Amino acid sequence: MDYKATHRYADQGARKIRPFADLIRGRNADEAVQLLKFYHNRGARLLEKVVKSALGNADDRECPDLDGLVVSEARVDEAPMFKRIRPRARGTAFPIKRRMSHIHVTLSDPAEG
Repeated sequence: MDYKATHRYADQGARKIRPFADLIRGRNADEAVQLLKFYHNRGARLLEKVVKSALGNADDRECPDLDGLVVSEARVDEAPMFKRIRPRARGTAFPIKRRMSHIHVTLSDPAEG
């Protein structure tokens, strides 16, 4: 059975979180949490919270083998961005794009996925 968790509209760009998603994909869930815990990066913290939330969802649904769960999907998508304009010299404008992302994590049994 799959156990999912998402964090929508995370306040960081998807390009900064994706390397950590690639790092934990296919690993044991407990190992992924331990791996992300020691990275001093905001994207790692956000992804760690989503993996812990997926583990909590598995615990709530009474998963028979919590220690055997594997991160089958770790996906970071782009979310809508805030677009602003910064006034610059001589009447020109400079665009500001505040990027956000959607983080999706799915845990499953190793036999299934």
